[in-house]
Amino acid sequence: MYDIGRSKRAEKAYNLDDVAIVPSKRTRDIDEVDLSWRIDAVGLEFPLMAAPMDSVMSPSTVIDVGRLGGLGVLNLEGLWTRYVDPEPIFEELARITDPTAAIRRLQAVYAEPIRPELIEARLAQIRAAGVPFAGSLSPKVVRDYADHAVRGGVDFLVIRGTTVSAQHVSSKENSLDLKQFIHSLEVPVIVGGCANYHTALHLMRAGAAGVLVGFGGGARRATRNVLGIEVPMATAIADVAAARGDYLDESGGRYVAVIADGSIGGSGDIAKALACGADAAMVGLPFARAFDAPGRGYHWGPEAWHPSLPRGLRVHRRPIATLEEILVGPSSVADGSVNLVGGLRRTLASTGFVDVKSLQKAELVLV
Repeated sequence: MYDIGRSKRAEKAYNLDDVAIVPSKRTRDIDEVDLSWRIDAVGLEFPLMAAPMDSVMSPSTVIDVGRLGGLGVLNLEGLWTRYVDPEPIFEELARITDPTAAIRRLQAVYAEPIRPELIEARLAQIRAAGVPFAGSLSPKVVRDYADHAVRGGVDFLVIRGTTVSAQHVSSKENSLDLKQFIHSLEVPVIVGGCANYHTALHLMRAGAAGVLVGFGGGARRATRNVLGIEVPMATAIADVAAARGDYLDESGGRYVAVIADGSIGGSGDIAKALACGADAAMVGLPFARAFDAPGRGYHWGPEAWHPSLPRGLRVHRRPIATLEEILVGPSSVADGSVNLVGGLRRTLASTGFVDVKSLQKAELVLV
């Protein structure tokens, strides 16, 4: 702990950029590495989820991620559930280069009401493809639209916000009792963002199948600038992983997945997040560089179109590969942004670990 003047003390915390993985005493043949992952009753080929952001996930790209072996998540408050045909809007947004004009237009197009029948129609389209998938709602509207998500056939409901607690307190409206709500649903729930041990433990006790660690949404720096809040991901993941272990003992064997959701820029960040204790990573920004991403090279999260306090910038990333190449290769770039699964597989082979659970025990150093 560090003293901040005479009345405050603070813990030293670390981001993923501050740590590196130390190789073990052996290496391993890459064909012997096992990246398979299971959350609740769903088995996946690798521990990656695609973030529920309109710039990267459409019904078709959710299907593509599922067919390749990951878990796509559709934003159920996005353009696909507000407009019958949102493609002209994506094209219009891609033509706007001024940042202020872009935010104003985002605020305008997202002011259109969510249409429950579109939620069910989009999810039914994905369900017909026969792949595992999830739908995402914010804590503010989850009670209004969760039933439509369940009827649409989701394997998981993701409740995702900047910060999420087990119980929201409000004197103006009925607060969301997450424990009661989760137990009332017919599908498992993944919930976050979460930043520390105690919040994670509360979310696990509330019945979450998975806990998201971090902000996601591409708004880490903007959230710090606007709200003064930041999640140092390496420390946060390690703390939530500790909560997972304690809850496993407390519950008599119930395992809750820890999913890193923030500061994931490439395959090296994914590997370090898993080495800090995560079971999987939620990825957004790398997919924005896909030729077939809905955002046409632009990337934004829900924070960017907040009607009164936008705090996430819409950023531009030059498309460099297809979604399939970004996920499973082959790659023609050397920065870890393409072939994420291959990069993770190579990390395990180079450090001698056979699977994700063993990588969680890796030695780390500060760099």
